[in-house]
Amino acid sequence: MKKTALVTGGARGIGFGCSTSLAKEGFNLVIAGRRPEADCKEALDTLRALGAEVAYTVCNISSHEEREALLAFAKAQFGSLHVLVNNAGIAPKTRADILDATEESFDEVMNTNLKGPYFLTQAAARWMVEQKQADPLYLGCIINVSSISATVVSVNRGEYCLSKAGVSMATQLWAARLAEYGINVYEIRPGVIATDMTAGVKGKYDAVIENGGIPLRRWGFPEDIGKAAAVLATGAFPYTTGQVFMVDGGMTIPQL
Repeated sequence: MKKTALVTGGARGIGFGCSTSLAKEGFNLVIAGRRPEADCKEALDTLRALGAEVAYTVCNISSHEEREALLAFAKAQFGSLHVLVNNAGIAPKTRADILDATEESFDEVMNTNLKGPYFLTQAAARWMVEQKQADPLYLGCIINVSSISATVVSVNRGEYCLSKAGVSMATQLWAARLAEYGINVYEIRPGVIATDMTAGVKGKYDAVIENGGIPLRRWGFPEDIGKAAAVLATGAFPYTTGQVFMVDGGMTIPQL
């Protein structure tokens, strides 16, 4: 029986990189996103061509009702859940100096990037615990996609940095709470990844790469994150939980 993974934001960017790698590893997929399914057809067709059964649903993870509906949808489609990838996230609509940033922007980013995944994890974890109690051989896994912004300061998007720092702590909290059930929880911390979110600052990071600010001297790609997610989801590190997996090209190595 194939295992099932739920990937939020799984039809574009880093999420699609995760979905693709999981499909290659034999997972069936529940994909949640903000766009209508028709707008995701190319991505979903690609995943199905890899042999995965794929079910897509629209979900705003900042909404309690929509999170509940998402898990009900996953249960109706596949009846089980083995991996949750909390990937969906947003940047501030306007990059504003923290002296000028608004509470509205703070609330919007925190609700989507931190509150949403935190409580989606809570609901998914309850379901995973039920599955573990019904089948001692069941193995569950939760993967949080954060950002180097969890520790690297950007004073023109403070709300984003705070949201990712919160995701990092949430990873440790859930890892500690779920360890007794053998449900491992991880954080993948991407660096500069070529996606829609970074398209507007391409020139800035091209210069960083050119000047050696990223030791591996290239952009990261969604598949780089996807490969890490697949390794974790398949249980390759059974004696680790609560750990951060850096996928940043060496960008955060302290150097003199």
